[in-house]
Amino acid sequence: MNPSDMQAGVKLENGGTLRVCINPTARFNEDGWHLVSDSPRFQALRDLFADLTLPDNRILAAACGVADAEKGDVILVTKDLNMMLKARALGLEAQDYRTDRVEDVDIRLTMRRSEEEYETLDVAPYTLQAYASQESIIIPEAKNFHPNHYVLLRNEEEPTHAIPARHAGGGELHKLRRDRIVIRNGRTLAALNLGQRFLLDALYDPAITLVTVYGKAGTGKTLLSVGATLEQVQTGVFEKMLITRVIMPTGRDIGFLPGKLEEKMQPWVQPAFDALELLLTRPRRPEQFENKRQSQRKADNRPQQQPQQNPSQQNGPTKPMRPWEPLTASGRLEIEAITHIRGRSIPNAVFIVDEAQQLTPHEAKTLITRMGKGSKMILIGDLGQIDNPYVDAHTNGLVYARNRLQGQPWMAHVNLFKGERSEMAEVAANLM
Repeated sequence: MNPSDMQAGVKLENGGTLRVCINPTARFNEDGWHLVSDSPRFQALRDLFADLTLPDNRILAAACGVADAEKGDVILVTKDLNMMLKARALGLEAQDYRTDRVEDVDIRLTMRRSEEEYETLDVAPYTLQAYASQESIIIPEAKNFHPNHYVLLRNEEEPTHAIPARHAGGGELHKLRRDRIVIRNGRTLAALNLGQRFLLDALYDPAITLVTVYGKAGTGKTLLSVGATLEQVQTGVFEKMLITRVIMPTGRDIGFLPGKLEEKMQPWVQPAFDALELLLTRPRRPEQFENKRQSQRKADNRPQQQPQQNPSQQNGPTKPMRPWEPLTASGRLEIEAITHIRGRSIPNAVFIVDEAQQLTPHEAKTLITRMGKGSKMILIGDLGQIDNPYVDAHTNGLVYARNRLQGQPWMAHVNLFKGERSEMAEVAANLM
């Protein structure tokens, strides 16, 4: 292909033409960039976006030049929301890329709804009774569901009687495996609603190696994912757990962070560390505090003795160890940066990606293709909290991965609706 062909245009297989636009209306000399056209669009460009040292404004100038020269419709295609708004201010039509845009009915459901809304399958009373007495059942009407689709089997004569189930494929429905997390030397957490039961079933199923989760703030996405993963690492199902988060600041950035990779990433993955600290710390009973106060009073009444100086403590008090630090020291917990993930192969591990709604489709593909044999990936995110200007609720990597891989026998998706963090957090998530 000759360079001149790119300016003249190259025919594409679909009947279109691809060419590189060299804008004749923008000139550069020792005084900088200048526009030589006086069309109404360029007059608006001079008034609104006169600084041509910005590449975005020069792209807009090129689009204006094409729109003035061509008879047909001219559409500026961009993923930059600011560029799109600028183009529309100049009277240019602007669109997002449509190849990776996903139409997903679950997006709006999980962004604002507080009540749980899951698909139901009405069955005869004797069918529901038979399912309750065994581990699985085959219902031909369920064949239309994707594999690992969660559904509520409901008594058609008494709708208040229902049993949750997972469609394994071919109309076969299985009972849910787990409804609680049990951490060794830590806490036991039980699912608080139907969505959390669905999620725990997917997290503990060894046949499901990719789990995607939509849920607004406070629904338990991070806590349940970290808890189920930690228990399986403790029991030897997986060798280690990896945690990462998309580095996308909310509001003003605080600048560069000092230290090693783990130290730089810690502020970003702090929600996961908070979950680990909660899970690995047993709740104190009221009598424990009373015993502690009595022991302290006895110690205060004893004669004071001069403590012997320990040479190892001469440099000051030691920093108390956090509950999760033994996991990082033993290599069972790793903090990963997405920018360094390319080229890696991760076997026998669980990879949790928090704030996955900030991913681009390309980044989501890069992460998922890193997973080796015996590994599991968990993508969790809130589609109502997207700070990345290059993606939105329909084009981010989380919804892209869910919709492109939905139907695979090793993939499951769960929607979480009910916030369990606090009443204030739930009301704020719904109304603000």
